[in-house]
This record gives sequence, C-alpha cells and structure tokens, in this order.
Amino acid sequence: MARLTEPLRDEHRELRPRVDEILTVADLLGDAEHDLPSERITAVSAFLHQHLLRHAAAEEAALYPIVGWALGGPQATATMSRDHVEIARLSDELEVLASDARAGRPDVRALRQVLYGLHAIVALHFAKEEEVYLPLLDERLTPETAGRLFAEMEEAARTTRAA
Repeated sequence: MARLTEPLRDEHRELRPRVDEILTVADLLGDAEHDLPSERITAVSAFLHQHLLRHAAAEEAALYPIVGWALGGPQATATMSRDHVEIARLSDELEVLASDARAGRPDVRALRQVLYGLHAIVALHFAKEEEVYLPLLDERLTPETAGRLFAEMEEAARTTRAA
C-alpha cells in the first residue's frame, strides 16, 4: 500500500546525495590552501541557498501546520523549526567563509566545522521527519488533504526567494 507521504520521502531521497556531498567536501578539506576544493564548496553553498532552504521554507509554510494539527498544537514542530534556523545560519556562515576563501583568506578549520555541522543537522532533521512526522501523517491524512499539502509545499518552495 502506497504511503500518502511518499512524495516527501521521494524529495528527501532526491536531496540526500546533495546533503551527503556536504560531508564529502568536508572530508576533502586539507590543511593547505591548495587542498581547498573551492568549486565544490561553492556548489554546496549554492545547493543550500537555492534548494535546501526553499525546502525548509515549504515545510514551515505547509507541512508543519499540518503536523502541528496532527500532534495537537503548533508548538509540536518548534524543535524542527529551530533546525531550520540553524541550517540557515550555518548556510550563511558557509557563504561568508567561501567568499573569504575565494579572496585568499581561507579558514579551513572553520569551513570544516560548518560543513560537518550542516551535514549532521540536515541528516538528523530528515531522519526525524521520516521516522516521526511522516508515519503520523500517513495515519491521519486523507488523500485530499495530502494533495493540498503537496500543492501548498510546491507553491511555497516556488515563491520563496533564493537566499
């Protein structure tokens, strides 16, 4: 039997290789400036700002109100929303560090910390949604409500400006 939340699971499956690239780039960082994979750092930063943060905005706008309803109150998603705040903060920090590196002032240690932190938070965030929220929604949503949810998420992601 197909799960109503399969489109969200599919989206996570599509995003996961890009999320794993964050870890790969962190692992590639050497201690010398010539070991800096600048193009890959720039690509990770672009992915975060152009895709992942839009995904987070769509969750805030459409998914989390439904999860709040299913769990009995909007505060039920507060910790997940906090994950989004931290992902945005670290994404902005990565952009600054990447800019500094392009200008010849790389802080490899800080880049590594930010990349490892981003990967850990995003991977855990996806796991929490898939293991806690989505099974709950599979039990409580109707096909009509699920259809509206996905349409609202698509619209929110489409209309969210790239950060």
